[in-house]
Amino acid sequence: MRAPILNLLLIANVAGASLAQAQTATPAPQTAAVSPDAIKQREQELEAARARQKSAEEAQAKLKAEITALGQDRTQLNQQLIETAANVRTVETKIDEAEARLRALNDREQQMRISLDSRRSDIVEVLAALQRAGRRAPPALLVRPEDALQSLRTAMLLGAVVPELRGRAEKIAGELGELVALRKTIATERDQLAADRDKVRNDQTRLTALVDERQRQQAAREKDLDAENARAIALSRQVGDLQGLIAKMEQDLQSAARAAEKAAEAARQAEAKAAASANTSAKSGPAAFKDRSRTTPAIAFASAKGLLPLPVNGNKIRDFGGSDGVGGVQKGISLATRPGSQVTTPCDGWVVYAGPFRSYGQLLILNAGGGYHVLIAGMERISVNIGQFVLTGEPVATMGSTSQVASILATNASQPVLYVEFRKDGTPIDPGPWWAANEGEKVRG
Repeated sequence: MRAPILNLLLIANVAGASLAQAQTATPAPQTAAVSPDAIKQREQELEAARARQKSAEEAQAKLKAEITALGQDRTQLNQQLIETAANVRTVETKIDEAEARLRALNDREQQMRISLDSRRSDIVEVLAALQRAGRRAPPALLVRPEDALQSLRTAMLLGAVVPELRGRAEKIAGELGELVALRKTIATERDQLAADRDKVRNDQTRLTALVDERQRQQAAREKDLDAENARAIALSRQVGDLQGLIAKMEQDLQSAARAAEKAAEAARQAEAKAAASANTSAKSGPAAFKDRSRTTPAIAFASAKGLLPLPVNGNKIRDFGGSDGVGGVQKGISLATRPGSQVTTPCDGWVVYAGPFRSYGQLLILNAGGGYHVLIAGMERISVNIGQFVLTGEPVATMGSTSQVASILATNASQPVLYVEFRKDGTPIDPGPWWAANEGEKVRG
């Protein structure tokens, strides 16, 4: 009789700490000699590492060949850049959603463990009664919820369970069954999360190579690029506000001035087209974004309301017109992001500034034409240069692991925050009307 009793005590532990699968086993004493099994395991791990390295090298060689094949075809390069950046942001979203689901599932599992642990004595009593009532004792049990569940089902199938015991047993079996199913769901979610993380790493590697090629081509066209960038940083130290910075760049910096001229010319052409075709529907706009070879904005910025994507995946923590936290008014929006998130352009435009600026961290300013400027700040690294024309959805920067902007723009210094501001003729405006209402309405360049 003592053996069944010992089994019952084991089952009681299932309802308590064993349900948490606490890793409390005492490590085995280390010995000087290495066992053959350990040697074999190390050899297998080394072989797996070599296989991963070989696979990575082959993938890198294939990617290099693909990029070389693109050559100077800017249209194809733009296509690859925008599509790969979109893939990265899509998987980033999936990872965020999976992590949220896992947190909820883990919380539910913890609640179930606590509930079962609080009724340990009831579980022991029911299992003991079932074991006594059965024609034969249930099989020896391991300390796992699956084993406790199987024991209950086996005992009930023996047919010798009195009605009052059956109700209690079925309730316990139901809870254990839910816990087992919950653990399977958690395992599936974790496997999918691991696969998504592998995919985003691969896509980020591809994106980095494509961005490097884009900038290499840009540098080849702009021989004095480094000197221009250095001069831009020097000029930025001479001004005290964003409006002054924009004016200084477009007045004194050659590449930024050319970008401003192109933006003004593009705006004039857009106005002329609108005047010549007054009945043009705003719905014709998104189709123009599909032309990856364009070198001017697809549509006038003022006509892009309701079409533009947010430049990063994240949660809005401050909105235009709200409090900036220090008694002032927020002139743009602030988005809390994941560390290392990909930043893409919300619109077509010319880069008139790219670099550090006062309390904004790394700052990117786009001239979108028609007197509109888009300011994006708080990134760790910017991957475009002054004078460069960028398309909607094109990768332009990456977030760091902590906030790069001043506390006036962030609520948590340990979390990356992207700040976005729209300006019309130098005055901050509400960007809300320009954002796409849902994913299906966004343009991707």
